[in-house]
This record gives sequence, structure tokens and C-alpha cells, in this order.
Amino acid sequence: MRVLEKLSDVLGKYMAVVVLIVASFSLFVPQSTLWIQTTWINYLLMIVMFGMGLTLKIEDFKLVFTKPKDIIIGCLAQFTIMPLLALLLGTLFHLDAALLAGVVLVGTCPGGTSSNVITYLSDGDVALSVGMTGINTLLAPVLTPMITWLLLRTTVQVDMMSMFLSIVKVVIIPISLGFVINRFWAESTKKVSKVLPMISVIAISFIVGAVVSHNAQQILSTGFTVFAVVILHNLLGYACGYGLGKLLGLPMTKKKALSIEIGMQNSGLATSLAGTAFPNLALATVPGAVFSVWHNISGALLANLYRKLEK
Repeated sequence: MRVLEKLSDVLGKYMAVVVLIVASFSLFVPQSTLWIQTTWINYLLMIVMFGMGLTLKIEDFKLVFTKPKDIIIGCLAQFTIMPLLALLLGTLFHLDAALLAGVVLVGTCPGGTSSNVITYLSDGDVALSVGMTGINTLLAPVLTPMITWLLLRTTVQVDMMSMFLSIVKVVIIPISLGFVINRFWAESTKKVSKVLPMISVIAISFIVGAVVSHNAQQILSTGFTVFAVVILHNLLGYACGYGLGKLLGLPMTKKKALSIEIGMQNSGLATSLAGTAFPNLALATVPGAVFSVWHNISGALLANLYRKLEK
């Protein structure tokens, strides 16, 4: 068990390096990870969510839902900062219609479950992160198409029931199960929790491998500009979230959660929606695919930085 704990510490510390290596091989030698199926992604996230649930206590959720101000602030920031940044960057970099549509769609989507994992690895407020992801996802079937239409004057159809069932299956049920187990078998879960970072790193690496290898040709065909836009969109999202938390005088754990939740998007959803919403704009799916890769790399780097800051 001690060997696994040490390995978990090393992988958690060098998560960014591991993810970058996997992403590089998946991009330039896609056959190396093409065997990882995209259908596995939800199951990998469910495993990570279950592990996070093992670390949560009832007190964590009491603080979030008895004082919902932080979640409300996070929701407002999510659906204003990221869409406007997307439109601004897309305009400044003179993206063509297809790539602009894809970048804006990434911005109008809610935060994804990856943000919960990175918040956990950053020693941030996981309960706040999960609460924001859940509420934002439930609002997304209305807000994502509405904001996309306002910014692009084009319609995006979102399957509300599908999104709702997805968030229940991937986030709520695994976390609840882990939470219940931790509630009644706390001593046992303490031992297991020491290897959870290793499980999270492996899961994220597999997710990156699947996304990149199955979209390698499209990612390579778009050139430097879309990478620059995606990277700036993500980094500015982190900065705006952290700055907002600082402006409001939030404690460090909440600043971390707000920063990560705003900066990391459900880019998998954006990629999926782009394919159906913009059938005549093939490259509209590329920004979501690139974002999926980049935000896991940047999130890993940010987690290493945030872990060094006070809680």
C-alpha cells in the first residue's frame, strides 16, 4: 500500500507532464492511444467522481447550500465571462465563421466534471465546485442556446433531458455513493483516499488520449490561431475567476474553485453540440476538441500551483 501511496504522490505532483506526454503521443502518433474508446470517457469520469465522493463530508455541502451566494456568483460569472471572452478573442484573431462558432459554443457551455477533479487536486472547495457544475449544467439547456443565439444570431438545440440524465449519471450518483460510503466507513476510506490522486491522473490521461487520438487530423489541420485562442480563453477564464474571488474577499479554497470552474468548460459537450448545431461548418467541432486537451494540461499545471498556496 505504501508503494501505491508514493506512486500516487509522484503522479499527482507531475500530472501535467504525464498528461502532456499522453497528449503528444495521441496527436502525433494517434495509433498509440486510438484503442481508448471515446465511449469510455463517462465511465472514467464516474470513477473519479466516486473517488471525490469518498473525500466529502456532510459539513461541506451544508456550507454550500445554506449560503448559496457563492454558487449564484459562480453561475453568473460562468455564463457571462466565458461567452464574452470567446467572442472577443474570436473577433480579435479574425477567426472564420466555423471556428468562431466553435469557440463561442465552448464559451456558452457550462463547466465540466474535469473542473471538479482539478479543484479536488488543487485542495480547493470541492463541494462548491460540484454545486456550481450541477447548477450550471441544469441551466445550460436554456442558457447555452440563448447566449449562443445572442452572440452569433444562430440557433443551437440542446437536449435538456439528455443533459440532465448525463449530469445525474456521471456526477450526482457516483459522488453520492462515495459520500455515503465515507459517511459510514470513514476509517476505511481514509486509507483509500491516499491513492485517489493516482486514479484521477490515470483517468484524465485516458480521457485526453481518447479525445486527441480520435480528433488528431482535425486538430492538426487548423493551424496555430485556434490553439492561441483556446489557450487564451482558458487562461483568461482562470484569471477572471480568481480575480473575482479576490475582489469579493472569498477564502483561498473558494477562489481556487471559482477560478477553475470558470476557466474549465464542458468542451466535450461543445464538440458534440457543434456537430449537430453547425452541420455545414465542419471545423466548428475543432475548438471543443482542442479545449478538451488543453484545459486538462493547464488544469494539471494549475493544480500543482494551487496546492502550494494556503487553503
